[in-house]
Amino acid sequence: MLYWLFYQYLHKLGVPGTGVFQYISFRASMAAVLSLLLCLFLGKRIIRWLQKQQIGETIRDLGLEGQMQKKGTPTMGGIIILIAIIVPTLLFAKLNNPYVILMVLSTLWMGVIGIIDDYIKVFKKDKEGLKSWFKVLGQLVLGAIIAITIDYNHHSHSLPLETNVPFLKEPFNYSSVFGEGNAWWIFLPLIIFIVVAVTNAVNLTDGIDGLASGTTAIVGAGLGILAYAAGNTVFSDYLHIIYVPDSGEVVVFLGALIGACIGFLWYNGFPAQVFMGDTGSMALGGAVAAVAIIIKMELLIPILCGVYFAESLSVVLQVSWFKYTKRKYGEGRRIFLMSPLHHHFQKMNIPESKITVRFWIVTLILVIITIALLKLR
Repeated sequence: MLYWLFYQYLHKLGVPGTGVFQYISFRASMAAVLSLLLCLFLGKRIIRWLQKQQIGETIRDLGLEGQMQKKGTPTMGGIIILIAIIVPTLLFAKLNNPYVILMVLSTLWMGVIGIIDDYIKVFKKDKEGLKSWFKVLGQLVLGAIIAITIDYNHHSHSLPLETNVPFLKEPFNYSSVFGEGNAWWIFLPLIIFIVVAVTNAVNLTDGIDGLASGTTAIVGAGLGILAYAAGNTVFSDYLHIIYVPDSGEVVVFLGALIGACIGFLWYNGFPAQVFMGDTGSMALGGAVAAVAIIIKMELLIPILCGVYFAESLSVVLQVSWFKYTKRKYGEGRRIFLMSPLHHHFQKMNIPESKITVRFWIVTLILVIITIALLKLR
């Protein structure tokens, strides 16, 4: 919106200084700053409103130290994150860019599903929240929308359907491997699976104060570097990655996402004044998945988002092993003291704040490794 006002209109009228809006780096920085400020100024007011509405977290006693002290802490704080991402994106990004529309849609789509889930938990007093099949259906539909949009945009630019592969210099071309007629039927399920997996993984990661928001801020920074390279002909050629036309605007969206996550940490850091709830975690999961798919980095997600991956894998392994041993030995056995993984470390009496910071450090290392891999190829 501001891009058209300042650069397309005022700059052409000769107003000095307005030409700076043509630069993605400037608009991304402004989106991050505005997002951060929105969190800081709106956060306290929204938290008070949540408290007034008695929208507090219901805590299940899992035997974790300090757990019951969090009872009644306002939840649905993801509303703060949604506002802080959407408003700066609409102001500083090019709104005629299909990728911007897709990222905003993905964030709002999953955010609304999260709001419904939190509403049922808080107001209907149903701890299970929204039915699992409805959540999965929403994720499946979003995955299909993303896949169709990406495929359509490829055809519009006469680009092959391909993606970057870690450790390999040449991109993976779906048509070359599976044939022209079968490529779409492989691409569609893969994209849907990625959307479902990433969204649920971020949701599982949101279990202790500041973990999901801090981790996502670091992942967002890594994606921002990758998005800038993918949208620049010089850098994409230098790194030998797929050039994605019009994807530079993704950086503006990621600036807003990073600012929102850092700003939310002001209130969500230990001890948390507010929880993001499924409203925030689902929205962040949808955003991260959409961005990775747009810039052709979806196969790097297990490395880049290694903490998300470890959290969800710990749940899968724990549940699978418990069911297997119960069926075989008549008694369920566990691999971890508790899952997701952060609860395992809590059971080891490691302070919650220390677990969070260590997970941030691991995420930072994984982001650096991911970026290094592009050059090492």
